Amino acid sequence: QVQLVESGGGLVQAGGSLRLSCAVSGRTFSSLNMAWFRLGPGKEREFVARIAWNLGGTTYADSVKGRFTISRDNTKNAVYLQMNSLKPEDTAVYYCAADSFYRGFKYSEAEYDYWGQGTQVIVSA
Repeated sequence: QVQLVESGGGLVQAGGSLRLSCAVSGRTFSSLNMAWFRLGPGKEREFVARIAWNLGGTTYADSVKGRFTISRDNTKNAVYLQMNSLKPEDTAVYYCAADSFYRGFKYSEAEYDYWGQGTQVIVSA
């Protein structure tokens, strides 16, 4: 069983930055594709970013492209989401997710086998 634990959320003013972390345990981290999703108030959970297990290729939602950066450290079994130039519309609970093999639906929740409990990010205007 894979366990994912997010941290790093909090309250920040618009224009500020936060760095989210996700610690992974339970299986070989380097073989997992990792992603971040978010659930904003009154919205459905949406894809934010993904990083592949091999070569570290990244994918971003258009809404965060150029502001957010996903990265991973296979020596620390961790994935990160650096969020810059935050906007009030980035307010959400952010979830870390992992899949053990690529099904072809990287933007969909259905792609991912494992989820963390989420960390709250609030961006004030």
